[in-house]
Parts: sequence; structure tokens; C-alpha cells
Amino acid sequence: MWAMPVRADARAVAAGVTRQCTIDDPRIDESSGLAASRRHPGIVYTFNDSGGSPRLFALGADDCRVRAAITLGGARNRDWEAMAVGGDGGLYVGDIGDNLKDQPYSTVYRIPEPRTIRTQTVRATAYRIKFDDGPHNAETLMIDPRTNRLYVASKEFGGSLYEGPKRLSSRGLNIMHQVGDAPLYATDGAFAPDGRTFVIRGYWDAEIYTAPGKELTGVKVPDQKLGEGITYTADGRSLLFSGEGVRQPLWREPVPKEALPSPTAKPKGRATPADGTGGGMKAGRRTLGLVVVGALALTGVVVFARRRAS
Repeated sequence: MWAMPVRADARAVAAGVTRQCTIDDPRIDESSGLAASRRHPGIVYTFNDSGGSPRLFALGADDCRVRAAITLGGARNRDWEAMAVGGDGGLYVGDIGDNLKDQPYSTVYRIPEPRTIRTQTVRATAYRIKFDDGPHNAETLMIDPRTNRLYVASKEFGGSLYEGPKRLSSRGLNIMHQVGDAPLYATDGAFAPDGRTFVIRGYWDAEIYTAPGKELTGVKVPDQKLGEGITYTADGRSLLFSGEGVRQPLWREPVPKEALPSPTAKPKGRATPADGTGGGMKAGRRTLGLVVVGALALTGVVVFARRRAS
């Protein structure tokens, strides 16, 4: 189990924040989650918080104009709080809010990202998730693009980060296991497109971590009334921020230089469909363990051979 600190230090970045546009479509009054499309350049997805229609809005990232409304067929919006683009080409939406902590399980919906941006209904697959240590209110859902593994951070004073199973199942419950701590009152998060880093934000700041969980740097978030959404741009070089309320701006901030993607970096491994297997954040440690065991075994063989020869 690895740990994350509550907040970043004085390295937080303040320069370069720009107001992209204003989300002034009257249908969007509680932009709670945000995800940049990897199929359609310049498109970001968002949705309204609890109680609204089960639909996503495809926005132009430069003008905030709604290009399409995509309804998730068979889904309901009890308390939608977060979304992510999967490495398998799917859009994942987290019905994971639980303010009273009285829900027996939460639900994550998946639809394939549409090939064309147009208003339509897409049938959703539902995955029920349950935390291994009891109910939690949560507003952060992330998908590692290298493995397609699900991560959820609870929104609490002493929050935690939970890792889903290698293989999500649409039957039964998917148990989320605690793998570390989460920042103070986490409201959203996202993996970088190359999977090398991920970011988790709160109302006051955001932290960027390396995939194994080590803090890399802090980011100063824009001044927002109810800052909820965050995502990397498709090139991984900027962060986008959204907030709840009518006529809220969409903000852009450059990723700190120490967290920028390497020019030659490529996602490691192969993302699998939601019902396929993935490695997870612990894969590196498992691989290292196998290498160490192999090296020890080889050493033993060499020593034995030398003794036989002497």
C-alpha cells in the first residue's frame, strides 16, 4: 500500500491559467465531471450532477458550444460525479456520490465513445462497485489507459484511493480495494493520456502523482465557486477545469514541466475492454519481484554448477 500526502507544498503552479470559454448552454448548470475525447480532437465531455437526465454533453473545448447530447440508454443519474475515457475506447461515468453513506453499492456506466459527434442514445453497460471497507462518498473516477483498470478516490477529510479488480464484471459486485490515501476532499481526477501520471483535485488545489503513487508536483487550481471537474487535454500538456453552476468558465492550465509527457513516451502494456484483464498500478512491483526471483534462481544455478565442477 502506498500513501499520498494531503496537499502539495510551495511548488504549486500559478502562472499560465487561461479562461477558454464559458459554458452557457442552459441545459448544463452543474458540470460535475470532465473528460477530453481521444477520438474527436477538441471535444470534451461533461454532465450534470445528481438527479438530471442520464446524458453527456460533447462540448467544443475552445468555444464551450454543445455539439451533441448523448443519452446513456438503460442508465439513471442518481448522483453522477465523475467520468473518464478508458484505454479501450469507452466512456465511463461514475454514479458514485453517496453523501449519506447509505448506498449498498455504487454504479459505473460504460458506453463506447461514439464514432460521430451527434445527438443520440447509446446503450450503457452497468458495473456495480463496492468498497472493501464500507460505503464512501466519492467524486473521483479514473481509468489507467495502459491497463483499463478503475480507480476511485473518496471525498473525505482523510480520503482513500481504491483500485478495482483486473476485470470488471457486469454481473455481481466489483470490490474496490484501498491502495492508498487521497487528498483532502477530492472532487475529481484523471490519468494523463500516456498513463505515466495522474492528477487529483480538490476545491483549493490539485496534486499530480506518478502512476506508482509518488507525489510529483502540485497545481494551483483556478478560483472557482464549486470546482468539480478536471481532465488532461488529449496531448497531455494541459489541464482543463470546470465547476458547478450556471455560466461557468472552462479553464486551461499548462501541466508543470516536470510532469509533461516525454516526447518518446508511449503507453506501456495494452488496454483491454472493460471485461478484459489489466495490470493495475501494482504491476511494476510484481514485474520487479519476478526479475529479482529470476536473478536469485540464476545465481543459485551458477553456484551449484561451480561446486559440481570443483
